[in-house]
Amino acid sequence: MVDWRAFPSLTALRAFETAARLQSFSLAARELNVTHAAVAQQVRGLEDHLGRELLYRAGRGMALTPEGAKLASALAEGFRGIAQALEEVRGGGPGPLRVTLTAAFAANWLMPKMAGFWKAHPEIELSLNPEKRVVDLRREGIDIGIRFGNGKWPGLDVEFLTAADYVIVAAPELLQGRRDLTNAEMSAMPWVIAEDWAETLTWLKGFGLKPDAMNITDVPTEDLALSAARAGLGLYVEAEALVEHDVENGTLQIVGRLKDDSLAYYMVTRPGPKRPELKAFMRWLKAAV
Repeated sequence: MVDWRAFPSLTALRAFETAARLQSFSLAARELNVTHAAVAQQVRGLEDHLGRELLYRAGRGMALTPEGAKLASALAEGFRGIAQALEEVRGGGPGPLRVTLTAAFAANWLMPKMAGFWKAHPEIELSLNPEKRVVDLRREGIDIGIRFGNGKWPGLDVEFLTAADYVIVAAPELLQGRRDLTNAEMSAMPWVIAEDWAETLTWLKGFGLKPDAMNITDVPTEDLALSAARAGLGLYVEAEALVEHDVENGTLQIVGRLKDDSLAYYMVTRPGPKRPELKAFMRWLKAAV
């Protein structure tokens, strides 16, 4: 802990570090945009405070005493650290842009589009953090989260990204050439459902199906359930945004739609100024929908 009562003036420390680095009061005055006399006064005041000589005239320039050299080195390192931290806080630092999202959204919506982002913004480094849990953006240093829900997260800036219309999908080999299925046909076929996505049963009931009487296999995660559906192990319910790539390349076919206007995917960020990299990523996300 710093004892600020015994700490020298930061103005004096800055004047000394600059004069020591440039070995000239005149050059230090020019860099700090003050007078030669002001720099000299600050340095001499620092020497009086410490009771040690730090700088002395040597020929036409200045030289450091051993104590002055030790202090100058420590100040240079400290000021560099402060400058780097300030840049990172302002958003100009080299740290990657940290994104939290579900594994399913990352694998099935974001990653198929990422080539476009990297081509447009090769200078922006992303760190993707797939999580089922809702993380605290401030506490964990996250720049942006992509969340599924009703958009009501107090204390955060929330912006709509894409609708969460749900579809019933199946692999072509399971459908055996059929394009549309009746409720009776769907009820008679196998299903896969993610154990961590319990809302699926509610949506199926809303579609007119009776889950309790259906052949349903529970799969541990949403990502694994989607993989099972691709392998033809059963019908599956998923947000249309997360299977659009599968539908486009023919891995899955849509056989039914569920509409729930109360739910969507949102971008959530901490309130306050946004670093330039974050603004660019958010613009790209909205354009990629």
